[in-house]
Amino acid sequence: MLISREELDHRLGGAARAWLDEALAEAAHAAAHQDADSGDPPWELRFASAGRHCGPENADSVRALLLVEARAGLPAVTRLYEQGTAAERRAVLLTLHRLGLGATALPLVEDALRTNDTRLVAAAVGPYGAAHLDAHGWRHAVLKCLFTEVPVDALDRLGERAGGDSELARMLTDFAAERTAAGRPVPAGLRTVLDLTAPAPAPTPTEETS
Repeated sequence: MLISREELDHRLGGAARAWLDEALAEAAHAAAHQDADSGDPPWELRFASAGRHCGPENADSVRALLLVEARAGLPAVTRLYEQGTAAERRAVLLTLHRLGLGATALPLVEDALRTNDTRLVAAAVGPYGAAHLDAHGWRHAVLKCLFTEVPVDALDRLGERAGGDSELARMLTDFAAERTAAGRPVPAGLRTVLDLTAPAPAPTPTEETS
């Protein structure tokens, strides 16, 4: 879960707060000089070392602040994702919806969903993935969560996207049947999602009054 700068300031010691101030100033400078992007701006080095300076428990939030402050574009987020550790990739995925990139960063989400790293899968089905994955991609993302045992609570806008989706219901039913036939347990979250796919009940007609 990402936390705000104010919450970070309460958590961090003096040295870490000073480091974060400098890092965000570098990110703001990069945002003001987008045309001078050398492909290796100082704030990106800060992005990689956030866990070391601010603690691994705060690294996602620090990295998210850096991405937003730098107004990171597609080249930067792609670079940080492709060159980053799993933790750095997760931070990119968690922040995509704050960067105004439209659907251009969807390949990063699709890449994460091809992995079996549950940290990346869970981040990929957050707000950005929910907003930009097409119906086919989103259905397979749901199955990926079930297959890798990522809790279905990680799926952003689950009720909205699953509601009345008969094709998703078919895929879930087939998946459950395959697991049962193989003597493997059916993930508990499958029933939760399957229930959401039921068509909305028809409205009850009101009696006409004279």
